Amino acid sequence: MLRSFEFTDTWEVPAPPETVAAVLTDLAEYPRWWPQVRAVASLGPETAWVRCRSALPYTLDLVLDAVSRTPPVVEVAVSGDLEGFARFTLVPVAGGTRLDFRQEVTVRGALALASYAGRAVLVWNHQRMMAGCRAGLAARLRDISGQAAR
Repeated sequence: MLRSFEFTDTWEVPAPPETVAAVLTDLAEYPRWWPQVRAVASLGPETAWVRCRSALPYTLDLVLDAVSRTPPVVEVAVSGDLEGFARFTLVPVAGGTRLDFRQEVTVRGALALASYAGRAVLVWNHQRMMAGCRAGLAARLRDISGQAAR
């Protein structure tokens, strides 16, 4: 049993695309600024194991393989509990960067079964995950900006 999900989001941050890309490609630091990312372990120069848990009591085990680490596109292939990709397209705008996020994934097993009855709850859970990304990324970029100003 398989179920597919597509997610998109757009927001702006007051930092140049190169700085945003540097934060987004440094997976080892995700748990410091993205609260829903619980653990990251390097599996090689372009691959990491990531554990995520948002509002629901369910932890995702994922393997992320870098597809692109260079602006304007930061993208990973996702495998494990989800199969697909997650992509940030970084667009320079006045005062910073617009992030266009897109994720297309397929789930299987119990999560796919749960999605038939609770798709709206899973979408809400993903929205909570991305709210953590938005807030955490903004805070991390402020920290970097403050460190650069010293």
